Amino acid sequence: MTIKNLIFLFVALSFCNLSYAQIDVNDKEMTESSEVFDQGQYVDDIVSRELVEQGMVLEYEPIREADIPWEKRIWRVIDTREKMNLPFRYPNEPFFNILREIAETGDITIFRDEEFTEPLTIEEVNASLNKIDTVVTFDYDTYEEKIQIVENILNWEDINQFRVKEMWFFDKEASRMDVRILGIAPIKDEIDPDTGELKYSGPLFWLYYPELREPLSKKRVYNENNDIAPLSWYDLFEQRFFSSYITKRSNALDLRIKDMFDGYERAGIDRLLESEKIKAELFNFEHDLWTY
Repeated sequence: MTIKNLIFLFVALSFCNLSYAQIDVNDKEMTESSEVFDQGQYVDDIVSRELVEQGMVLEYEPIREADIPWEKRIWRVIDTREKMNLPFRYPNEPFFNILREIAETGDITIFRDEEFTEPLTIEEVNASLNKIDTVVTFDYDTYEEKIQIVENILNWEDINQFRVKEMWFFDKEASRMDVRILGIAPIKDEIDPDTGELKYSGPLFWLYYPELREPLSKKRVYNENNDIAPLSWYDLFEQRFFSSYITKRSNALDLRIKDMFDGYERAGIDRLLESEKIKAELFNFEHDLWTY
């Protein structure tokens, strides 16, 4: 190698080293693993959780009316006292408080009826969640009775059930049975103050589930087996990680299962068996369409 070539090689290597030294470290692409944990932050965890907040909601697959040869409306009840449904009662963020927050912000429309035809105002929603009562107190200094107006905020522990309205249908284009939730309603039990017995149970309001999917996708569900599992309430309902029983199937007389067995000696058992029968029919419907 000649002296001229050696000089040229030395100059080239010096230029490369100088260029590399001038690269700003801030120009390097930062990844999640390269982020330095801020010691000034007080996080009750190893890392800050962002996977659920950054999750995306998948749009429904478009379906034509001509592609649905069969469908059936189903009403079911999720009882939060069942073991599988205990995440609905997680004290740090119970499901009812999530619905309350969504309802009070007014981001989505809240309905009075399950057909989604009577929207409620924010004032009407607040009135159903917070009751104004009058309490008589006795002032021992003046020996006078005073009437005080107090606001009773509905406690999430008083909500034990949620009603779900859904549509089961067969998509002949995809050749499969599918289900889509239409609405969710928290159920409140009305107790007789004199006897302490249950008078009736009814929905506080209805939330239209297609609009509810986005806010539910930002709320984390407590997982019994893994504290950091990135499962949102949107995932729970879409993947149907809940236990429930059917209370009504669309029929000509618009009767609930409860109405069908009124007066029967074993009405409770008959209602449960009828609910399980409807579940089995839905499960077997798709299989019965094919011949093996």
